[in-house]
Amino acid sequence: MSDRMQAPPRARTFVHPGPFGAVRIETLCASQGRHFRLALPSGASLHDGIVDALARVAVHNASMTLIDGDLDVMSFCLARADATKRVVAAYTKPHSVRGARFIFGNATLGKSPSGAPVVHCHAVFRMADGKVRGGHLLTEQCIVGAHPVTVVATSLDGFDLRISYDEETHMPLMRPKTEIQHA
Repeated sequence: MSDRMQAPPRARTFVHPGPFGAVRIETLCASQGRHFRLALPSGASLHDGIVDALARVAVHNASMTLIDGDLDVMSFCLARADATKRVVAAYTKPHSVRGARFIFGNATLGKSPSGAPVVHCHAVFRMADGKVRGGHLLTEQCIVGAHPVTVVATSLDGFDLRISYDEETHMPLMRPKTEIQHA
């Protein structure tokens, strides 16, 4: 065996199909960040439970951690290499399962291009068969079960997060915008 240490493997690098953007990560500083702990009600979708609760306290953009809880219906997608090569990755067809236990997730509340609320969430969950999976949740189709899903939310006040087309990735991305539009 050689005494020389081997270098760790090189990190994966994605080359997006569009023109290189000099600023990859766009940031804005929130004027304030209010903190909330929510228990999403049984029968509500993750989307509506989050959007409705935060709208009652005038929060329209937020960063969230979701912890624990039952989902009667869980709908999710996985990211895979895009066979068309139009983009680096694309979501698979939706998977829908009955009865899942939410373990942990991160979500962002922002807006669609038309101004409608959007909850973008990636999470880990245990399915009824005991297998642990993760993916991009279709929050409008995930229905809270008997044990509420806990959400710890931090408001992002003073700017909007809006989905817009990104020239470099050829994908819609949620980005901070200084122009605020509340419905």
